[in-house]
Amino acid sequence: MIRKVLICTTQVPFVSGGAEAHAAGLRDALRAAGCEAEIVALPFKAYPPEEIMRNVLAWRLLDLTESNGAKVDLVVGMKFPAYAAAHPRKVLWIIHQHRAAYNLAGTEYDDLLTQPEGARVRELIRHCDAEFIPEARKVFANSRAVAARLLRYNRIESEPLYHPPPRAARLRAGETGDYVFFPSRLEAHKRQALLVEAMRFVSTPVRAVVAGGGAAFADLCALAKKLGVSDRVRLPGFVPEDEIIELYANALAVCYLPFDEDYGYVSLEAMYAGRALVVAADGGGATEFVDDGETGFLVAPDPREIAARLDALYADRALARRVGARAREKILALDLSWERVAERIIAAAG
Repeated sequence: MIRKVLICTTQVPFVSGGAEAHAAGLRDALRAAGCEAEIVALPFKAYPPEEIMRNVLAWRLLDLTESNGAKVDLVVGMKFPAYAAAHPRKVLWIIHQHRAAYNLAGTEYDDLLTQPEGARVRELIRHCDAEFIPEARKVFANSRAVAARLLRYNRIESEPLYHPPPRAARLRAGETGDYVFFPSRLEAHKRQALLVEAMRFVSTPVRAVVAGGGAAFADLCALAKKLGVSDRVRLPGFVPEDEIIELYANALAVCYLPFDEDYGYVSLEAMYAGRALVVAADGGGATEFVDDGETGFLVAPDPREIAARLDALYADRALARRVGARAREKILALDLSWERVAERIIAAAG
């Protein structure tokens, strides 16, 4: 009988996003299923590269078999390197590996590339994943994209296990406005800069609202000013939850342009909100629910192509509404459920 469950993940101090919401959602679902579930998170630091291996070792050294004299029945590992934790009954639901050792290696987003010990640490990360991931009784992945990486780089089979985004129940379709909405943490690999650049090339009065906080905020503000599009690009920073719901509801479309995303809450939230989704074709998990031209639009990560698609939607509001309605119909038909997620994880523990 599975009673006490520890959800193991990592936390970059002062940074919160989809991974944190994901862990909290699983905790709540397991509690609803009758388990005592807690999140165990250790702080993660990715620099210098040697620090990454200290993080792996920290997880490996923990005794998670009991707490306060009571047996821990199950450990669920989620985010690198938390899934390295040892436990006789371990199930993994991998959000993502350390991406610089895998799908970001050699790209402009590779934070190991220029480090003196980067290449050696990359090989150590891959070695640890190859050793510690197969210890699990079952390996679930956050999406088909994450499952494909595990198979490609590590020859590890996994099963995609989908869950609804945190805002799913609140999202709704409203009026069709004159702006495209891009909510996300402001980081280079999320590529909000592509939308800012696209606003140079639009021929309609379409505007952009790029919401969120993060390291790229100042750079995006400077880019909009440099390109002369500050009057068409709104960068409000952190936006309260109620305003996020309204911005989704009344957008002309939602634009999401990350590079090889793991899952992509924004894509799902756009669909729940009944908005046409414009997503980068190389967006990985962010594209998994999109039927091009039917429930959204796949575009090259090119400002001119993005601009052309936004102009087409501005010129044909009826098309934007039809695509958004089909997207909402599709995502609701999938009936993504935290209850089923909890059932699958508990069953996998044996």
